[in-house]
Amino acid sequence: MLAGMSETTNGHDFKALRKAALNLSLMGDDERSSMLMRMADGLDAARERIFEANRADIAEAEKKGLSDALMHRLVLNESKLSGALDSVRAVAKLPCPVGRVVEKRLLDEGLVLEKRTYPIGVIGMVFEARPDALIQIVSLAIKSANGIVLKGGSEASRTNETLVDIIRQTLGGAPFMMLLSSHRDVDTMLSMEGDVDLIIPRGSNSFVRYCMEHTHIPVMGHADGICCVYVDESADIETAVRVATDSKVQYPAACNAVETVLVHEKAASAFLPRFKKALDEYSVLIHADERTLEYIPLGNNVVKATEEDFHTEYLSMQLAIKIVSSLDEAIRHIAAHSSHHTDAIITQDERSKAVFFNSVDSADVFANCSTRFADGFRFGLGAEVGISTSKLHARGPVGLDGLTTTKWLLDGNGQRVSDYSGPDARHFIHEDLPL
Repeated sequence: MLAGMSETTNGHDFKALRKAALNLSLMGDDERSSMLMRMADGLDAARERIFEANRADIAEAEKKGLSDALMHRLVLNESKLSGALDSVRAVAKLPCPVGRVVEKRLLDEGLVLEKRTYPIGVIGMVFEARPDALIQIVSLAIKSANGIVLKGGSEASRTNETLVDIIRQTLGGAPFMMLLSSHRDVDTMLSMEGDVDLIIPRGSNSFVRYCMEHTHIPVMGHADGICCVYVDESADIETAVRVATDSKVQYPAACNAVETVLVHEKAASAFLPRFKKALDEYSVLIHADERTLEYIPLGNNVVKATEEDFHTEYLSMQLAIKIVSSLDEAIRHIAAHSSHHTDAIITQDERSKAVFFNSVDSADVFANCSTRFADGFRFGLGAEVGISTSKLHARGPVGLDGLTTTKWLLDGNGQRVSDYSGPDARHFIHEDLPL
């Protein structure tokens, strides 16, 4: 169905949502920040109600035999909820992203050009079974003055409905927010060109591609999180073991968890046995290539790797290991197998670090630290709607700036283009002005 054919579609009034988004954008930043603080307090006071709904979702998921990775994402416990509420309050305290002048230029006397940030409008957010993501998404939408259409994974339906109900009660109905429930609603949202301005899907590779192929609305996000850690020949072995282990086990179901560890052949004998010992504490299954098996033999959580293993996002306590002969081979492997999400090098050599930084074409490229740092909250963005591997608009963790667009504003006093052409044409000054 095309936008504008009906005021309501499947019971959802997208026109009213757009109007509410406009009203949100006309509020002052202090008012929107106050809304976020009230939202955090309201959710905080309703913890037990939220946990009760989440327990019901978990019980249903267990009956259906959902994967461990999905179960990890579904759980909303004290720690996750506290972290989500901390991020809401952090977002509230961030500078206003709307109306910020990013360029200012004097074209000629009395002709001033400005480029300012503005809300995108209405954002359609489809996310996996992570109810804490809903809290972060709504907080960023409010702060950036965007309307938000939410479609969470059906596995978390009770938790999501409870969260949205509490937010609505706290914020006077929150008419700028819409929660969709059925899979059919996703197709409806994808068809709402003109009423929805941006789609951000978070889920499986196939689902993200489905969204891209079934809408004319711009889509921002990433399909896979196949992240690599490369242990260089100059790496400090203790650092390499510590960082690579954290990248896998700290939260294996996350899209920024490492899935492949590449090891320089000169570091293999020192690194691999110690890394294997560290992973054994968490019963991590290793998919090892032929050369790796020379240092950590088959059996005891070690299997022989196939080529497909290096294209796999495990999202669980599994990873693939490959020995490479050079930094260049590691970079080539990442180019061929990585999903351009987050890749890291462990090295003490500044030249190797510089080459890695310049050559690896990923949204996040790290040195000597865990891939798990690829996160909007950890980046100081307050929160994130996701991580984008796109090269347009926003890349990496997408926070407030990624939810704004810009306008060019030209303020004159009667100037004509014809005055700037011909033999007696005026000349532009083109002087950049302080912001």
